[in-house]
Amino acid sequence: MAVETIHTLVVGAGQAGVAMSEHLSRNGIAHIVLERGRIAERWRSMRWDSLVANGPAWHDRFPGLEFPCGPDAFVGKEGVADYFVAYADMVKAPIRCGVEVSRVSRLEGRPGFRVETSGGVIEALNVVAATGPFQKPSIPPIIPAEAAVAQIHSSDYRNPSQLEEGAVLVVGSGSSGVQIAEELMLSGRKVYLSVGPHDRPPRSYRGRDFVWWLGVLGKWDAQAQAPGAEHVTIAVSGAHGGKTIDFRRLAAQGMVLTGMTGAYRDGILTFADDLARNLERGDRNYLAVLDEADAFVARNGLDLPEEPEARILGPQVDCVSTPLRELDLEAAGVSTIIWATGFMSDYSWLEVNAFDEAGRPKHQRGVSAEKGIYFLGLPWLSGRGSSFIWGVWHDAGYVADHIRIQDNYLAYRPQP
Repeated sequence: MAVETIHTLVVGAGQAGVAMSEHLSRNGIAHIVLERGRIAERWRSMRWDSLVANGPAWHDRFPGLEFPCGPDAFVGKEGVADYFVAYADMVKAPIRCGVEVSRVSRLEGRPGFRVETSGGVIEALNVVAATGPFQKPSIPPIIPAEAAVAQIHSSDYRNPSQLEEGAVLVVGSGSSGVQIAEELMLSGRKVYLSVGPHDRPPRSYRGRDFVWWLGVLGKWDAQAQAPGAEHVTIAVSGAHGGKTIDFRRLAAQGMVLTGMTGAYRDGILTFADDLARNLERGDRNYLAVLDEADAFVARNGLDLPEEPEARILGPQVDCVSTPLRELDLEAAGVSTIIWATGFMSDYSWLEVNAFDEAGRPKHQRGVSAEKGIYFLGLPWLSGRGSSFIWGVWHDAGYVADHIRIQDNYLAYRPQP
């Protein structure tokens, strides 16, 4: 079978792959994009039914196309996936769906890489790994699989009706965990939510969305996370039209909050004594954003309505003042545990020298330590915005420019 050749090969046709294709085309770089499923597959098949984007439509999009809904709407997952399909069509992205990449290795004695796929072998001068961070669900090895309780990852959750009858424990206080826990509570379930360290920004304040405040306060410009904050989750939601996450309000409505999930033995799960501390950390983050916003308004003389009620924190609740330290799952009627504990990267198919000792990509703004290998779609790839749709688009532009500049160097020939 003949070996196909291409200048640049992009692996993954989610938001990162589609953005990369547009910028490569603008630079006149021949390329193809391989996707093992459909365009934006993870938005369709690895999200729960009611999920909406965490940013409003006016902000969390690519510059070249608006969402068909109103600018302040929080778009549902199917609408987001449809948006990327439409965008790929608009930019005429050369995407091949249903093609899985199994191995990438460097060619011997010449530049480029051998890419083994389910559709044959391709040789490419450059390979862009645009598979993003959500590759392999991460479930801590706390409760054995044979325990008498169903365990699923949040990526496998769809809606309350899929779960067995009974109470549910949700582990994880980021956006996914909180939204799933609230949906289950509103469906009539008894819900326990294990809350870890988190930041809890306001959804909106003084008539402006959180993403607007991040912009005017210069926080999108942050180039790296502060030491010790690399894995802190962000509790923010676009659900129900967008509202600030308030753990105490959820507890007042009947949800039982606990500290971080600890050990498991003989059907009993224990929790750390850190619930109050974790909630206080979130409160400090929340109030700090309000302080900075108020100072910005005063300094710039903006006519934005005051919102003193935003500083009123949720009511005190028993599960915080007398926290639950252990839970007998059977006695409490807990039939399901949902692990909203994030993902791990899986680059086992990428057999190149582009990773550190822990298997993490070694790169600067997506340009890896292995010449010709690039990464796109990772959190903090270039800054805080890299996790957002619009941020991925700008990251892709930088990577495409780097590829073009390298081509210019290689094309140089001195005058005779």
